[in-house]
Amino acid sequence: MSNPDDNDSRNSHNNVSDEHLPSEQERGAVAPADDPFADPGLPPHEHRRQDIDERAAKRSERTVALLFTVSMLATIGFIASYVAIPIDKIVYIWPFGHISGLNFALGLTLGVALFCIGAGAVHWARTLMSDEEMSDERHPIEAAPEVKAQVLADFAQGTKESQFGRRKLVRTTLFGALALVPLSGVVLLRDLGPLPGTKLRHTMWKPGSLIINENTMQPLRPEDITLGSLTQAMPEGLDPHDHNFQVEIAKAAVMLVRLEPDDIKDPKSAEWGHEGILCFSKICTHIGCPATLYEQQTHHALCPCHQSTFDLADGARVLFGPAGHPLPQLRIKVNDDGYLEALGDFEEPPGPSFWERG
Repeated sequence: MSNPDDNDSRNSHNNVSDEHLPSEQERGAVAPADDPFADPGLPPHEHRRQDIDERAAKRSERTVALLFTVSMLATIGFIASYVAIPIDKIVYIWPFGHISGLNFALGLTLGVALFCIGAGAVHWARTLMSDEEMSDERHPIEAAPEVKAQVLADFAQGTKESQFGRRKLVRTTLFGALALVPLSGVVLLRDLGPLPGTKLRHTMWKPGSLIINENTMQPLRPEDITLGSLTQAMPEGLDPHDHNFQVEIAKAAVMLVRLEPDDIKDPKSAEWGHEGILCFSKICTHIGCPATLYEQQTHHALCPCHQSTFDLADGARVLFGPAGHPLPQLRIKVNDDGYLEALGDFEEPPGPSFWERG
């Protein structure tokens, strides 16, 4: 048998639970005072010292301005460090040990610049902007016209409460910090690669430079180059053991061919040679591969990378392939000792095209 007291207890419990169901409450109705699920509401707003003391607000404003100013100085320090500190400068900094002075200076100054902007913004928000909490009922995603008007009014109110227009010192230094920080990224664009200057236009060839056979490392005489042959050469003074050998040979490498004088179609090319011996850059004008596959019957030089083909009998003009211009020719002569030598550098920069080539 069921206990009548237990039934009364269950009924009472069900009645209390039903009162708290959303379906049983009126929309917007205030919950009973003894309701354990009642919204406690927001605590009373406590004003900060800056809200009631203008002198304290001024101190906060100066603090924020100081942080923004430090950010500007750090950005200037970043640029100065980039310009002034050599890339190979090594310094000892405890506890990091021996590290790159440039990397340390760039990281420190950029970190300070970004940190001070963030710290200034946080201090501004915590001490000068309004901190009064507000609650609002949820609403549909689509805003009604009056809601849009309210948003604009709230934005205007927020702008006023942030004191953005009133605190000119904060506003000015913020603009300065935000304007200077992007310069750090602009300056780093310089590291996309060293500026070539005129290095791509000039090689080690100069008037009087002997032409050295790459295989024997001996100066070449006209009789060393037989008809229909191709000889690879380099300028005098270029040592394969030098640390900059690869850099210089990539621009100065040449190939010499000997043709029948009557087979040379370009009069200028014939004039720049010696008794049918012509000297061309062997660096393909497409992407810099050695264009040294020579076909003696047609006098064509082929680049094995992308099949650019040059007619050495006609000023090394491009016959086929992606190369954009002919192989530059080196003016040569025979000196008093009977050796082949250059009369100067290439008239055109050797190798692939580049932006400043024109």
